[in-house]
Amino acid sequence: MGITHSGGVGAVPPTLFISDAEVAQLADWKSAVQALRTAYSSSINPAMVPPRSMARGDGMWLRGLTAVSPTGGHMGCKLISASTKHRRASYLISLFDESTMGLAALIDGNRVTGIRTAATAAVAVDKAAPERPLRVAVIGSGFEARGLLLALASIRQLSDVKVFSPTPASRERFAQEMRSQTGLSIASADSAKQAVYQTDVVLCAARSRDESPVLKGEWLESGMTVVSIGSTLPEQREVDEEVLAKASLIVADMVEEVMHDTGDMLAATRTDVDVESKLVSLANFVSGGATRKLASDIVVYKSVGSALQDVITAEMLLKRAREKGLGTPLANSIVPVSK
Repeated sequence: MGITHSGGVGAVPPTLFISDAEVAQLADWKSAVQALRTAYSSSINPAMVPPRSMARGDGMWLRGLTAVSPTGGHMGCKLISASTKHRRASYLISLFDESTMGLAALIDGNRVTGIRTAATAAVAVDKAAPERPLRVAVIGSGFEARGLLLALASIRQLSDVKVFSPTPASRERFAQEMRSQTGLSIASADSAKQAVYQTDVVLCAARSRDESPVLKGEWLESGMTVVSIGSTLPEQREVDEEVLAKASLIVADMVEEVMHDTGDMLAATRTDVDVESKLVSLANFVSGGATRKLASDIVVYKSVGSALQDVITAEMLLKRAREKGLGTPLANSIVPVSK
């Protein structure tokens, strides 16, 4: 069999475990956005970011996402275990060093999921939206909505923000908390339509309980940029068919999965909306291969999440953990072998 490399010349550093609390200490919106912008500006072979896989059981599932970083540093995997029956989930990110094949880190991925989703959306909006202070609508008031707004505010000037979610107390609390954290002018809107009116960017992070769309195309105005992160499975809905019909460009982090595995796209296809001809990859968009041709064009960014985003964000966290002396070195780990 193989020859183990447990010491001497072939030794690899111990695996570092980074907890959720340490992720909170290490995370930084600007750094995450910059790392992801750099990654999506690089040459990314589709084989480096294959489709996710999902094993399903009775009221539970295990999803796996793998990617090779274009930085040449690491390759990694995120595993998500979830039970709809027990309403619980766990997230684990593993990073392997590309030069030694050693297991460099195990990271609690709970918080990472929200960080990479919001930071990647900020990359897309920064590329799509006009170069001026932005008027922003936020649909939703939960963890994801907070992340989307904070990530965007870390790299762009926002002139005003309106937020809507169905529960008045929730949207008022969101407005108050975000005003306190950012110093921005943030108002609570009485309806999603009112929130969207006369804005440049619409950040959607809210699916309705009955999976009916929360954003309607009839509310959109020319030149808007829409972010939709809430429809990642065939049974989920967030934006209606007219949103996608009005879009001149639909930017996707995972083109095939967005096209074939999201409820919004499937519904639009059933009503003969030609979404396929509008779909471009985020990498192609960020690198300038696909662009908004007219200032009046509507651009929609649809995200299902990508292992590339997890791996790039995890690389940033690992680098910072080593610099700050955070994380717990594991006494025992996987030992690379010669093959």
